Amino acid sequence: MKRDPEFRHVSYDAVAELRRSPVHSPEYRYLLRRLREARLSADLTQVDAKALKRPQSYVTKCELGERRIDPIDLYRFAKLYGRPLSYFLPHIAR
Repeated sequence: MKRDPEFRHVSYDAVAELRRSPVHSPEYRYLLRRLREARLSADLTQVDAKALKRPQSYVTKCELGERRIDPIDLYRFAKLYGRPLSYFLPHIAR
């Protein structure tokens, strides 16, 4: 298979922004960014999600905002990445 000479490298964040639903609030986008940062700082790949008993595509979709993250999934990510739940949530004035 030949590569297209016009192909240009696109950053992960740019792809995520294109694929992300416009309905995500700034707070949810914060959670998505922190989810990816936590995985990278834990030196894990998306494939390492098998510890969550999920395929790599599950992690990709969560990080890109294509799949909504429920509280139980967030807890499992936090435990795997060695972070408290508060790490993923923005500090919102009450």
